[in-house]
Amino acid sequence: MPDRIKINFKKLDPNAIVPAYATDFAAGADLYCADETVTVNPGETVPVHTGLALEIPEGLVGLIYARSGLACKKGLAPANKVGVIDSDYRGEILVALHNHGSEPVSFERGERIAQIVFTPYLFADFNEADELNDTVRGSGGFGSTGTH
Repeated sequence: MPDRIKINFKKLDPNAIVPAYATDFAAGADLYCADETVTVNPGETVPVHTGLALEIPEGLVGLIYARSGLACKKGLAPANKVGVIDSDYRGEILVALHNHGSEPVSFERGERIAQIVFTPYLFADFNEADELNDTVRGSGGFGSTGTH
């Protein structure tokens, strides 16, 4: 079983559901809708409340990803693709869901809307240089490494 970290949370809505892992080896904990009913029309982005604030330990970041079922079957995904929750943020966790599909999608309080993964991060000290180390790829960009 993977190592565990302690994440303190505060319920901002008494009916909020605590994030939960679907299996013992799931990387992401499911986030749940705290709104009564939410409808996201095609091409629309709607902020969805979780009713929770988190205390993410320093040195970690919470990354909010789409749930594959919502994304593949209903066309719903976080509008910014991956939400970033910094360790110094103490407000409510909101998930801005965008409907990429052609039909309105509705869900109710208690339904899973996204997942959050906690991961360490590093700070970079940016150093201006006259030259950068050369590589085989060099400055080859999009599609430069082939199609296979």
